[in-house]
Amino acid sequence: MSRLRVESFAISLDGYGAGPNQTLDNPLGLRGETLHNWFFPTLTFNKMIGKPGGTTGIDEKFASRGFNNIGANIMGRNMFGPIRGPWKDEDWKGWWGPNPPYHSPVFVLTHHAREPIVMEGGTTFYFVTDGIESALEKAKKAAGGKDIRLNGGTSVIRQYLSKGLVDYMHLAISPVLLGSGENLFAGLDLLKLGYSVKETVNGENATHVIIEK
Repeated sequence: MSRLRVESFAISLDGYGAGPNQTLDNPLGLRGETLHNWFFPTLTFNKMIGKPGGTTGIDEKFASRGFNNIGANIMGRNMFGPIRGPWKDEDWKGWWGPNPPYHSPVFVLTHHAREPIVMEGGTTFYFVTDGIESALEKAKKAAGGKDIRLNGGTSVIRQYLSKGLVDYMHLAISPVLLGSGENLFAGLDLLKLGYSVKETVNGENATHVIIEK
């Protein structure tokens, strides 16, 4: 059975998945990029951006296994690109160039319809306008029994968590404080929703926590 998985989602010690004052030029907000300092040195990240080398320790182990057995992806529109409102410029096809790192169908949550975009390497972006549960249903059909990766951002993960739809969550807790921004857990009672901590591992640059139902 397909599971909905959050993988390699970085948060600060005070629970923020993005910093304050997010802008189109700085979508992660002030100091938001520091959340991902654990990921940038890894072999997995370097492969994604076409660079050789990278670290091969515990952080890499968690980064790489997040791509195992993934048959489809879900993400919010803000993660797909900086464009807001109606699609005035349909030339935008994501941050990742002609061959995105997903290699499977990606369902983008949006309020504005758009035709699917077929990319190199097996990635096709589909734009879902009728809610998170519809996107999950479509992703399960497309995944063919494999799991679905919920890529974020923070508000999208919160929506799925609030309905108890996330089956597995890998959080990379970075040793930084953001103070404000988008908090992943504010107002959510994970215990009442049926979640518990299954594993905690200290990596080189982050603490990796596995939460499951």
